[in-house]
Amino acid sequence: MSTTAFVNAALIFPERVERDGVLVVRDGRIDSCGPIPPGTNLIDIGGKYLSPGFVDLHVHGGDGADFMDQTAEAFRAVCRCHVRHGTTSLTPTSTVSTVADSLRFLELCDVLFETDTGGARVLGGHLYGPYFAKPARGCHPSLDFLTPSPDNWEPYLRHAGRGLVTLTLAPELPDVFPLVRACVAAGVRVNIGHSHATFEQVESAVKAGAGHVDHLFCAMSDRARLRQAQAFPMRAGVMEATLAFDELSTEVIADGWHLADSLLRVAYTIKGPDSLAIVSDAMRAADCPDGEYWFGPKESGALIRRRGEVGVTLDGTGLASGVMGQDHGLRVMNRATNAPLPELIRMLSLTPARILGRDDEIGSLTVGKRADLVLLSEELHVEQVYVGGRRVG
Repeated sequence: MSTTAFVNAALIFPERVERDGVLVVRDGRIDSCGPIPPGTNLIDIGGKYLSPGFVDLHVHGGDGADFMDQTAEAFRAVCRCHVRHGTTSLTPTSTVSTVADSLRFLELCDVLFETDTGGARVLGGHLYGPYFAKPARGCHPSLDFLTPSPDNWEPYLRHAGRGLVTLTLAPELPDVFPLVRACVAAGVRVNIGHSHATFEQVESAVKAGAGHVDHLFCAMSDRARLRQAQAFPMRAGVMEATLAFDELSTEVIADGWHLADSLLRVAYTIKGPDSLAIVSDAMRAADCPDGEYWFGPKESGALIRRRGEVGVTLDGTGLASGVMGQDHGLRVMNRATNAPLPELIRMLSLTPARILGRDDEIGSLTVGKRADLVLLSEELHVEQVYVGGRRVG
């Protein structure tokens, strides 16, 4: 059996940072915080931070590959890309596509579930697209948008458990609440996203079993948007409902471009680190130079442009997905909120793990959990990454 001890470490626990700490890893899992058994391999990290690995709930691609490229190698390329940024587990996220492409995506999520990708671990798929409100699709291509019915959702739910762990939908769609209940019964978590729903429609979705809202403030209704259809009385939308309901967790794209620091502060202040996750929402242009890239399947997806630290539409008038890793989000969120470091790390690790129901295995430096670790400099840059105790990236 293999045993390694990380010594002289600033261990980041959910509530505190412990300086001069020791973390003992045995056969890929956290064994103890000392003492060090005889014959243990020692890694002195020189007083730097040792964090739990990051968990990305919402990621489409990276390093020139997209999960909708429909190959195992594309999946592995994306996983290798994001592990460089501290992401040790992720849920591959689809785009609006054809039904056939979406089913192939789920098949690959099933095949690669918990396998060695050479990078981040695949925790199961996030089906993202067929049940959007088309006017709220954002940069997604205009392909197969579905009205929920058992005929079209049952093929997806056959992948529940490994291939499919999360499904995003818009609560204003006709006959959507039977789909929410079918997902809950199958063990699939239901997100609300790409929606122009009213507060009341969101409330109904929550009562049916929805528990999370995708990328807060982006591609969602609010008082101002709903007023375009009804001048008075002014009504609350998805944004206000997300902030109001304690039952709903949410996430932010903290790349410094999707949301101003003020909105990141609002999200952190109202939802708090136990209900707010930091996601990348990254597409294939992550770790690539500026230029034009396909969002989703090549040729049938949407052509967008990477410009600096964000994706934009070709005409430059709108945002189009993220291009930065979760470590960048950590630094932006630190600047925007000045939150304590344990809370910042919680939003990248334990909170998303809890949202996925995987916090028994990952998300914190807890004895018995997988040794998914990130070595961070004082400036919060990633220096080393370990998945299951093995150094990668």
